[in-house]
Amino acid sequence: MTRILVTGAAGFVGRALCRALAAGGIEVSGAVRAGGDIGGGVETRIIGDLRDAVKTPEFLNGIDCVVHAAARVHQMDKTGPEELDSYLRDNTETTRRLAESAVTAGVRRLVFLSSIKANGEETATPYTENTPPRPEDAYGISKLQAEQALGEIAAATGLETVILRPPLIYGPGVRANFLSLLRLADSPIPLPLGGLNRNARSLLYLGNLLSAIRCTLDHPDAAGRTYLLRDGDDPSTAMLVRKLRQALGRPARLMPVPASLIGAAARVAGRGAVMRRINGSLTVDDTAIRHELGWRPPFTLDQGLAATAAWFRTLHATHH
Repeated sequence: MTRILVTGAAGFVGRALCRALAAGGIEVSGAVRAGGDIGGGVETRIIGDLRDAVKTPEFLNGIDCVVHAAARVHQMDKTGPEELDSYLRDNTETTRRLAESAVTAGVRRLVFLSSIKANGEETATPYTENTPPRPEDAYGISKLQAEQALGEIAAATGLETVILRPPLIYGPGVRANFLSLLRLADSPIPLPLGGLNRNARSLLYLGNLLSAIRCTLDHPDAAGRTYLLRDGDDPSTAMLVRKLRQALGRPARLMPVPASLIGAAARVAGRGAVMRRINGSLTVDDTAIRHELGWRPPFTLDQGLAATAAWFRTLHATHH
């Protein structure tokens, strides 16, 4: 019987993954910093600070496979050199030490939740596993270097590693930028976003990510591979907001303000980086995982957005 340990088990992805695996009859332990119930019959391993825990392999005793979902998460305004140091410490070094401890503890496979930001920020043609990576910020650099560290350890020890690079992940429980987008889409006012209709952005619904992780836990052909993931549709920003408004029961009401005008206003407001994110294109090609592992995303973009909107509605109802 395979026993799984999930790091970052109190987070958005980690908690959902623990519950999904347990519901599927898989023995799963969630590694968390402090006390707290993950729910769903998941065993909790309180390990304190992961940066310290990874220095000793005891917390991995009896574990066959680790899903490493813990990370210092991306923040748009954190860009200085001192920020790079903290990202490298938390994301790169901690991942390296986790892998070394996994080898010592006899763990067979480590599935690493990386990020499409290891590839880069913007793309004219879809990213693939073979696109030369050009990360632009501290988070992306730290994730890419963590991937490289895993590759070295795997080559030296035989530890099976699988690297997943998701784009923006959304779903019930989402925080940060996507939650802000939900709030914006739920506002009754017309939005000047209709002109942001020439870009395309790959997204990944939480349920599809969980399915991909489940597939890579034990598929023999996944070892040593890097996979890019997506829902299957790559909407423009205007289309995404329109779909969200529809899912939230709001009229679309998108005003066709030219993207160049919004961009100029964003730059004046010091939000040029945000504008680049919402008007730029970032798409991925997920052919590799489909062909090699036979994986298909079980949910469409519209289904994912509907589930997320339903969660947002209940969240809103409980706060009013």
